[in-house]
Amino acid sequence: MFDQLELDESLCQAVAEMGYKTPTSIQQLTIPAAMEGKDILASAPTGTGKTAAFLLPACQFLLDFPRMEPGSARVLILTPTRELAVQVYEQAQAITRHTDLVCGVITGGINYGTDRDTIESQPDILVATPGRLFEHIEKELFDCRNIEMLILDEADRMLDMGFSPIVNQISAEARWRKQSMLFSATLEGRGIKRFAEELLNEPVLLEANPSRKEQGKIHQWIHLADDAEHKYQLLKHILTEQVEVGIVFVKTRDRLMELRSKLDSDQIRYCFLQGEMPQDKRLAAIEAFKQGRINILLATDVAARGIDVANISHVINYDMPRTADVYVHRIGRTGRAGNKGTAISLVEAHDVDILGKIERYTEQKLKRRVIDSLRPKHKEAKASVKKKKAKKKGAKKAVKKTAPKK
Repeated sequence: MFDQLELDESLCQAVAEMGYKTPTSIQQLTIPAAMEGKDILASAPTGTGKTAAFLLPACQFLLDFPRMEPGSARVLILTPTRELAVQVYEQAQAITRHTDLVCGVITGGINYGTDRDTIESQPDILVATPGRLFEHIEKELFDCRNIEMLILDEADRMLDMGFSPIVNQISAEARWRKQSMLFSATLEGRGIKRFAEELLNEPVLLEANPSRKEQGKIHQWIHLADDAEHKYQLLKHILTEQVEVGIVFVKTRDRLMELRSKLDSDQIRYCFLQGEMPQDKRLAAIEAFKQGRINILLATDVAARGIDVANISHVINYDMPRTADVYVHRIGRTGRAGNKGTAISLVEAHDVDILGKIERYTEQKLKRRVIDSLRPKHKEAKASVKKKKAKKKGAKKAVKKTAPKK
């Protein structure tokens, strides 16, 4: 129970009202270590209570050591995307509802006047995206000297999005802080290790192994597609016959435009996200999808960063991703917080190579399934693999024939 973690009664009451009964594995690991004031380097899959794992000890610190005089934010939480910043901010508000703590959020795409109002309200906890916050630091509108705790959420994605230099600059501005925490979906790779070395001081390494209840279950399978038209017919059948709430992934904005045109002609309702989309339209699309007014979201990988919507039943790879780790990120948007989910990939002959890489990366063979009315004409796209092997054998034989005799 949360009250056994030595959390304030007001925080325990809030989490109970939010529907949390017992701490998840990442919360059990993080909260005691963080409340001892140690720097934290932690990894946990999304959907396992990671946000509350850092918010609860941060709030407890603020309650244990109240602000003595007015000033800027004492806890700074950096996130890679606007959507994630808003989600963390909303959860911070819910957790602090029975306290006098003030929370604020600053992200790109919002009016600068709104940011100024937020900064002037002197929040105890500020959630921000690095780029917009650093603009305010450079203009001397935000003072980092009062920051006592710096938290980085989804640090691996910050690195992917090129935020490392800005985050390091913000960290340098907040060099008087007492504690830092870095959370990432994975701790693998030199980038994260270097990032952690620059930002953390003798951190406690925490890697959560979520229980089955926390992990949920994602059923994965593929449908073989003969060509582009066959692939679209498969998608249409899946969207109209199987999907409750689903995200459909495409490779590029051009591909998204093509798919939108086809769905429009078949009168299938959807909302969409793409790069360089006006912020008001982006927020409207996300809100329509979150509230269930529209149950299908089309998105490119870049545009979908930071989307965290509960109860997504299906993720559909209309276009296969370029790399295996992107596949894992995509399908991770379903099957969250103990729920079941389904990930379906539509595979043409030219997708064979990436399919093999995904199966090796995930260490599982993806099931092949067939829709009776849309059976593929070709058995399996393995033919292209056999051709490649035959070509290699032919090339080796040719080399042997042409090689000079000793």
